Amino acid sequence: MVENKLDQYELVVGLEVHAQLLTKSKAFSSDQNEYGNLPNSNTNPVSLGHPGTLPVLNEKSVEYAVRLGLAVNADIRTLNEFARKNYFYADLPKGYQITQDTTPICNNGFISIKNKDGVAKKISLTRIHMEEDSGKSSHDLSPFDTMIDLNRAGVPLLEIVSEPDMRSGDEAYQYLTEVRKLVRYLEICDGNMEEGSLRCDANVSVRKIGAKEYGTRVEVKNLNSIRNVKRAIDYEYARHVNMIENGESVRKTTLTFNAATGETSIMRTKEEADDYRYFPEPDLQPYSISQEYIEDIRMSMPPLPSELFDKYTTLGLSEYDAGVLTDDKTFALYFEDILKHVPDAKSAANWMMGEVKGYLNEQAIEISRFPISAERLAGLINLVATGKIGRTMASQQLFGLMLDSLESAEKIAEDNALVQVGDSDELAGWIQKAMDTFPDKVAEYRSGKKGILGLFMGEVMRLSGGKADPKKTNSMIKVALENE
Repeated sequence: MVENKLDQYELVVGLEVHAQLLTKSKAFSSDQNEYGNLPNSNTNPVSLGHPGTLPVLNEKSVEYAVRLGLAVNADIRTLNEFARKNYFYADLPKGYQITQDTTPICNNGFISIKNKDGVAKKISLTRIHMEEDSGKSSHDLSPFDTMIDLNRAGVPLLEIVSEPDMRSGDEAYQYLTEVRKLVRYLEICDGNMEEGSLRCDANVSVRKIGAKEYGTRVEVKNLNSIRNVKRAIDYEYARHVNMIENGESVRKTTLTFNAATGETSIMRTKEEADDYRYFPEPDLQPYSISQEYIEDIRMSMPPLPSELFDKYTTLGLSEYDAGVLTDDKTFALYFEDILKHVPDAKSAANWMMGEVKGYLNEQAIEISRFPISAERLAGLINLVATGKIGRTMASQQLFGLMLDSLESAEKIAEDNALVQVGDSDELAGWIQKAMDTFPDKVAEYRSGKKGILGLFMGEVMRLSGGKADPKKTNSMIKVALENE
């Protein structure tokens, strides 16, 4: 029944994304911010909430927040205040979290995605604010106890809150993909959802098509992969519609998602702001940033994926090609270096998405470990473009030789006799040998069977070891065959 009713309801989704920042120390204390250390080793009296300790703001987290705000065209707040969000949980040593309540560092802004029709859609942002993380509770390490690791307690976070602008699980998937790509480009977060450095909570509701009022929303907490975000949203969409069609009321609850079953379950009833008893953080003075500081950060910003995407499509690449090239920052910057040395972006893109990506996948490595520099690869591309070496030979022979050498493409080609032969006399000799080998085919061609021209091309290429200039050879073969 649900499948038949889904098209009568509109899904409404907003996402809250928590990005752990790549600072060396924590948000308000000097202890180390590093994943994977021994449990409870990245702690000190401040992050453990000992009486009498005072927080000190990590200014790097402010810089990272401004970077992200500029990247999403947000309004940057120059006077930033902090608040205490009070709640008790075993992995929150102080009994409260330092966050920003009414004064987030960034307001508004947007992130662009493509909807199901391929049309650009802006997902508006409500706010981005700074806060600290809690520790981590593990319930599956012991059959009797919950294990607490406080290494994460106090790690700086940016919470990115969207407006409820997404209308499908696919749009949420695309939005979160863009957020992860963006924080990686900005080098403020590694975006690793499996390690918890990027976490997502989904606010989901449904309403009848055409209705103006939002339905009752639920929050699905701590989703640890982009795919699971989509799965959880799709499950909740169907569940809400089924409940409404059966005359049941949707309750405002906080849910958890079971990736194994694909279903959600209730964690607790949904908290409201009043439950947290927010009040100004008395141990932190308001932090002021200047317009000059914001402009300095703007000038130091790296190229953003959307900017590179637009650049590549302007250069004549397809949206698919541009999307692949900008998916990873280091891959895109490598391509940028190639473009400094080659005239044709399309040929460079073909090499990147063909031979280069194939090698990276085969070796299971990142572009940072690719043994051919961008300048050397550009040299290979230019050899093909100028006709000094054929595309097939460049791919099948020269590319492999370059993987094991530091020499330029041109020198390796010359040393290994791979440079194409364009000398007319030498080409004429090979053509004559090919014609002498297949006299009957020469007669067929001259009687009108022009389709066998390829046979002579193939024979000349064999005789030349693949070094004959294809364009010149093709032209000379036609002349030789047509002159009886």
